[in-house]
Parts: sequence; C-alpha cells; structure tokens
Amino acid sequence: MSDNLKGALLMMCSMAAFTLNDTCVKLLGPEVPLFQMLFLRGAASTLLIWGLARSLGPIRVRFPARDWGLVGLRTGAEIAAAYFFITALYHMPIANVTAILQVLPLTVTLCGALFLGEAVGWRRMGAIIVGFLGMLLIVRPGPDGFDIYALYALAAVVAVTVRDLATRGMSRKVPSMTVTLAASLGVTLFSGVASLGVEWATLDVGQLMLLGGAAFFILGGYLFSVLVMRTGDVSFTAPFRYTGLLWALVMGFVVFGDWPDALTLAGGAIVVGAGVFTLIRGRRLSQEEKRART
Repeated sequence: MSDNLKGALLMMCSMAAFTLNDTCVKLLGPEVPLFQMLFLRGAASTLLIWGLARSLGPIRVRFPARDWGLVGLRTGAEIAAAYFFITALYHMPIANVTAILQVLPLTVTLCGALFLGEAVGWRRMGAIIVGFLGMLLIVRPGPDGFDIYALYALAAVVAVTVRDLATRGMSRKVPSMTVTLAASLGVTLFSGVASLGVEWATLDVGQLMLLGGAAFFILGGYLFSVLVMRTGDVSFTAPFRYTGLLWALVMGFVVFGDWPDALTLAGGAIVVGAGVFTLIRGRRLSQEEKRART
C-alpha cells in the first residue's frame, strides 16, 4: 500500500471519527446543557490527548513568542468554533451542518490569498465563487427555508478559517500535539467557567456512555488527522476530507431519520465539487512550481 493510499484511508477514518463524535453530541443535545457537555467532553478528551501526546514524545512548550501568540489565537478560534458548531448541531440536521462546513477549504484558500499573499488564479477563484453559490442553496437566506442556526454554522466556518490560518502561520518548531492539547484545554477551561452559570443535568448511564463515546471519537479524529500529516502527500489526501459529508448523511438518516431536501443535496454537491477542484488545482500548481525550481 502506497503512502498516499494510507494517507487517504487515515483521512477517511478521521472524518468518520469526527462524525461519530458529532452523532454522540447531538444525541446528548436535548437533555444536556451545551457548556456542561463541552466541559465534560473536553476534560475527558484533554486527559486522553495528554496521554497520547506523552506517548508520542515529550510535549515541548519552548518556542518563539510569535508562535505562542498564534497558538493563543488558534485556541480562541477553536473555542468559538466549538460553541457555534455545537449550537448549530443541537438545532439542525447533522448533514445540513456538515454540508455548510464543507465550504472550509474554499474560505481558507480565499483568505490565504487576501491576507497571506498566496497566489490564487482565476480558475480557483471561479471555483470559490461557485462553491459559495452552492452554500447559499444550503443556507437559503430568505423567508422560506432559512434556519437561523445556519448562521451559527457559518460563524463556525469563520472561526475554523481563522484557526487554520493561524496554524499556517506557525513555525515548524511548534509540535502539532502541543497545539492540539492547548486547543482542547482552552475549550475545557472556557466551557467550565461558562457552565457555572447554568444548571447542570444529572446524567444517566446511557448519557455517560455517549459522553465517553464523544471523547473517544474526538480523540480518534485528532489522532488520525495528525497521522495524515505524516503519511503521504497532503494535497493528495485533502480531498478525502469530503467523505465526512457522506458519513453525516448516513448517520443523519440511520440515527435521526433525517434526509436533506433536493436543494441542500445540490448545494452540498456543488460545494464539494468546487472544493475538490480547488484542492486538485492547487496540487498541480505546487507540482509545477517544484519542477520549475529543479
């Protein structure tokens, strides 16, 4: 098995794990307050991530002040993304929320061009515009079919875009597991403080099992995503992140009995198509640049 194929399989496993985490969280949603769930899941996942990070090697915290600023920015964006995404997940079908988040590669590419000076040609810019039009089919910003919680999902997209751009700006001296641990700890501390203002629910055995499942699956998602970065060509494996939408469709139908309408499916297909084109085009340009240098 080639490294690229291994990387593709790891990316699909990562997306499956994150979707299974989302399923557990959504099942908890009607009865467990948001900040209580975030704190308990965060505490469990932080301990698991700490153990994983220690087993992979020492956790380094000595790196330049600029990188620490970016770690702080990324952690703040992670906190905002967790709040907005899970709020949307509590109130919307899982496939609809996931479909909106598929616009992320397009927003990261666009913001990379606007704020980081990365070159984006007319083909990729056209794909970004088409992808945003597809997103409008999902969100439908009008009196009919519009869900206010779609704005929360869009806010999560903005937060994750900031998170990914902050990650891009970090030097190679910053270990990926240190960044992951900082984000998980940040979400846990924030939600712990916020949960002091809400009445906690008493959890039964089934809810505790769902909470444990959420912590386990989110750890799996983090682990597989780290392994993806170490296996194969990232530009080859990145398009396989869209398998997360397929998982969301399956889990939404099997677990919750939800199936998106035709417009949502069409919008999701347009967003995925535009994102895959953008990633493949970026890969080709990168390969051409490498050949030109040699």
